[in-house]
Amino acid sequence: MIESNFDFDLVVIGAGYGGFDAAKHASENGMRVAIIESREMGGTCVNRGCVPSKALLAASGKVREMADAKHLLDFGIHAAPVRFERQKIADHANNLVEAIRNNLTKTLERSGVTIIRAQGRLEGPQRVGLREKNGVDRVITARDVIIATGSDPFIPPGIETDGRTVFTSDQAINLEWLPRWIAIIGSGYIGLEFADVYTALGCEVTMIEALDRVMPTFDPDIAKLAARNLIDSRDIDARSGVLASKIKPGSPVRIELSDVKTREFSEELEVDAVLVATGRVPTSNGLNLGSMNVETNRGFVPIDDQMRVLFKGKPIPYLWAVGDVTGKLMLAHTAAAQGTIAVENILGNSRSIDYRSIPAATFTHPEISSVGLSEEDAKKLATEKDFSLGSVRSYFKANSKALAELESDGLMKLLFRKDNGEVLGAHIYGLHAADLIQEVANAIARHQSVLDLVNEVHTHPTLSEVVEVAYKQAAKLVKSS
Repeated sequence: MIESNFDFDLVVIGAGYGGFDAAKHASENGMRVAIIESREMGGTCVNRGCVPSKALLAASGKVREMADAKHLLDFGIHAAPVRFERQKIADHANNLVEAIRNNLTKTLERSGVTIIRAQGRLEGPQRVGLREKNGVDRVITARDVIIATGSDPFIPPGIETDGRTVFTSDQAINLEWLPRWIAIIGSGYIGLEFADVYTALGCEVTMIEALDRVMPTFDPDIAKLAARNLIDSRDIDARSGVLASKIKPGSPVRIELSDVKTREFSEELEVDAVLVATGRVPTSNGLNLGSMNVETNRGFVPIDDQMRVLFKGKPIPYLWAVGDVTGKLMLAHTAAAQGTIAVENILGNSRSIDYRSIPAATFTHPEISSVGLSEEDAKKLATEKDFSLGSVRSYFKANSKALAELESDGLMKLLFRKDNGEVLGAHIYGLHAADLIQEVANAIARHQSVLDLVNEVHTHPTLSEVVEVAYKQAAKLVKSS
């Protein structure tokens, strides 16, 4: 594998989960590897995303649970008023970030990966430019190069941020203060998770969604049930079809709201803070992509299912890309899988990725998860392939474990082919939905039929029986079709 005319066999630009898994896997397979990172090791997930946000959700979730006097009283438990320390909750998240970041760095070092702290860019075929923090600029060579630079929060036009009163999730995870009234722009998974945190810690939330319904990216039936519990029952004023056309930081923060369709001004809000949770954009500026004739799509780097970067539909030799910068499923575990697959292909082992089998989860209380096709896309596929689409629902209120936990407000929707029973998708809202979805993801990855899955025995009493019930209902419809 080693070619003496190159400084490295592989250079990875970006040390998030995609870059980390690529570098580690390549080094373990005998390649000389360098990884370049200009910010913190671990990328968005470790430092500004999944890891710290889950720490905040865990802590605030405990507060919510202990403060729910009615729920506890149903167990016969009498709780004293809940007290918490904001700084210690923030410290919990920061300590977790530091621990995981250090572990990730040490793992790469033990694997023999050379870590270069610099801004990386392409400098033509098999050449990578480095701008180090001390100003030194140099070029290294590599047989193969993987772009894994991730993404950054998207800030719509008209919105000014100051990192204190108007901020993105990058700053929110620090939990520097708890505004009495905070507006959250966007009702996707980021907005929902932070609404969960803020309301648990006593903040009033106004949620502003530009699309025609709150939680627009979720299955409509799941969203309807979830919104009833995650939004309507909490101190949240949710508005849809409304555009935050202008936001000015300050005390108070001023928000100009407009009708999405007419763009006409409707009202002005004055709040203590604003969290901008309107999605993410690729971090591809500064990569000098033109030196390799890479044409991006809204900043995203085009790739095929083997992670090869494309130019006019054809692979560019020795150039690969993984993670959020590719614009596929912008999830940490997707990036990690892409990183490993890219290296496998570099090693000559033909591997591709099946995005349909990759699950997604929103870690609210309770959780939301999904995998595979949406019902809308499944209907389109059924029309194209000329088969009947099956859909069944399994309810948590019929599950012994959920009833024992007094957490029975949940739903699973399973989508499948009626002709052969193949599982096409699943959408879950309820207790531990993020864990339950993995079973269905595995079934989709293996192209399994509910006729086979129905024979699998599930532990009783567990939440996994929600999935079992769905499989049984689906199998009956396949047999009768």
